[in-house]
Amino acid sequence: MQRARLTRYGLLSVTGPDARGFLHGQLTNDIENLSADRWMLAGWCSAKGRLLATFLVVPSPGGFLLQLAHDLAEPVAKRLGMYVLRSKVKVADESERWAQFGVWDADLAGPDVAWQGNVVTVRVGERRFLQLGAAAELAAPANADEVQWTLQEIRAGRPLITRATQDQFVPQMVNLEMIGGVDFRKGCYPGQEIVARAQYRGQVKRRMVHARAPAGVTLAPGQDYNGGTVVDVASTENGAELLTVVPV
Repeated sequence: MQRARLTRYGLLSVTGPDARGFLHGQLTNDIENLSADRWMLAGWCSAKGRLLATFLVVPSPGGFLLQLAHDLAEPVAKRLGMYVLRSKVKVADESERWAQFGVWDADLAGPDVAWQGNVVTVRVGERRFLQLGAAAELAAPANADEVQWTLQEIRAGRPLITRATQDQFVPQMVNLEMIGGVDFRKGCYPGQEIVARAQYRGQVKRRMVHARAPAGVTLAPGQDYNGGTVVDVASTENGAELLTVVPV
C-alpha cells in the first residue's frame, strides 16, 4: 500500500441546514440527490460559464466537504460565501486544519464514502482512495511521493483548476461532463445557460487531452505548450505527462 501526503489540495466545509440546496444552486452537478455514501465531481462557474474551481464533493455530517486546488481555497471560500445571503449556510476554509492523503495499491473495504469519527475514506478509483481528516487523527506516515498521486489523477483525466487556469475554460473544455461532473437536467446555476449552449450547439472549440513532454521541458498549469494550455502536469522518469487544452 502506497500513501502520500497531499499538499496540492485545499478543503472547504459547507455546513448548515441549507447546505445541500445552496450547493445545488451553485455547482454544475446534482448535489440535491447525492447520497451520504457517494461522492461526485462538480464545477463552480462564473456568470460567463467559465470554471472558477473544480471540486470533489464529499457528504459530511452536517454538510459537505469540497476538495479543490490549495491556491484557490481561501479566495473561493470568500467568494462562495458572498452568495449565502439569508441561507442557513456556513462556508469555511479547512485547508490548514485537515490533513489529506492519497492511498493506492490498497484493498480497503466499505462504501465509496466511509466516515470513522472525524476521518473519511473516499474510494476514487480501483484500489485508490483519499483519506481526509483532522490533522491530529491522520498521523500515519507517508511512504510515497505526491507526484505519483498527481500522475494517476492526470491519467484518469481529472482536471484540477488552479489560480493559473481559473476563469479560462467552460466545463466541457476540460471534459468535466465526460467524467460525471456536469448534470444537464438539473436546475439553474451560475453560467448554466452558456454551459448548456456550448453542449447542445456544438460550440466547444477546445478540448483537454493527455499528452507527454520530453525530459528537460519545464511546465506549469496555465503555461502554453505546443499550441495548448497546460491544466495539470507531473514529472516522470522520461519527462512529464500533462493534461492540456488544445484546439479541436
